[in-house]
Parts: sequence; structure tokens; C-alpha cells
Amino acid sequence: MSFASLGRFSVLLRWLGLTLVLLLGLQLLALLAVNGWDEESFKQMLVERLVNQSPMALVGLLLALFGSRLDSPKDRFTPLRWVVCGISGLLAIAMIVAIPVSISGDRTLTEQADQSLTAKKGQVAMARTQMQNPQVIEQVVLQGERAGQIPPDAPEAQKKEAATRFINGQLQQAEGQIKEAQKVRDLAANQRSIAGTGTALVMAIAFTLLALASVL
Repeated sequence: MSFASLGRFSVLLRWLGLTLVLLLGLQLLALLAVNGWDEESFKQMLVERLVNQSPMALVGLLLALFGSRLDSPKDRFTPLRWVVCGISGLLAIAMIVAIPVSISGDRTLTEQADQSLTAKKGQVAMARTQMQNPQVIEQVVLQGERAGQIPPDAPEAQKKEAATRFINGQLQQAEGQIKEAQKVRDLAANQRSIAGTGTALVMAIAFTLLALASVL
């Protein structure tokens, strides 16, 4: 490869790398324009956007650094390398700050999910208790007769048995929904813990190493 083509290739790498970094900045800027720092959901969305898009910026900074070294292999302290070092350092700090924010938000979201599940479990338990109330059974029988699900001329014991089966079916369906909600809660918690906090930690280390490599 000639020096001219090598120079054009290094320029291409630098601009491509800086473009990827600029894309991250634009995405964060669009979110910061909302200015919802008082809302926990805004903080979590900002952290999620920063963590998910940071690998793109890491690749961009690596391309820019590689292009700089191709263009000036003997110069250690070029302006572009200082730019890469500064942006990498800022992103490393941002990742470190994102870790406690992510943990705090994960705890808040988990507590909210637990409260919702506890309320639903309480409703199911209350409904099972009300099954012992004859008035509740009678109301279900009347509703079943109006809907045509229970024959009006059926024996009283058969009506109550049908009403009891209907209530049990509804409660079992509700319990199944609660179990599914518990699985979704656990999956979401693991996703936030691994993909959120874990990725932020890894990216913090990666940006720190890149900042050091850009000036060494």
C-alpha cells in the first residue's frame, strides 16, 4: 500500500471513528433535551441508552486511534490522541456513575414489582376466603343463570358446585398469571443486573484502558 493510499485510509478511519462517537452524543443529547432528572424512569432510560450505545463509541474511538497511529506512528501526543483520551476518560467516568444509578433503579423497579405481586396475591387470598361466604356463591349463581352458564332449573347443590368450580377456575387463572409475572420480574431483574450494571462495569474498564493506550 502506497503512502498516499495509507494516508487516505487513516483519514477514513479517523472520520468513521469520530462519526460513531458523534452518533452516541446525538442520541444522548436527544434524551437530555427532555430534562426529566426528577423522574426515576428518565434516569434509567438515560443509563440504559448510555450503556447500550457505549460499545459503538468504543469502536469509534478505537478506529480513530488506529487511524491516528497509522498517520503518525512516531508522534505520541497528537491532538487526536488527546481527544480520544479525553472522550474515553469522560465515558469511563460516566460508566462508573451509571453503576450505582443502575443498581438503585434496579432496586426500585424490583420493589415496585414485588408490591404489585403482593397486592395480587392478597386479592387472590381474599377471593378464596370469600368462597366460604354463601352470599358470594349466590351472586355467582345468579350471574351464571343470567349468562346461561347455569341452568335455572338445576338443583341448588349443583348450582353451588358449578359456581364453586367457576370461582376456582378464575382463581387458578389468576395464580397462573401471578407465576408468569414472577418469572418476568426475575428475568427483568437479571437482565438489568447483567446487561445493565455488568456491561457498565466492563465498559468503564475498557474506556479507562483506551484512555491510557491513547497516550502511551
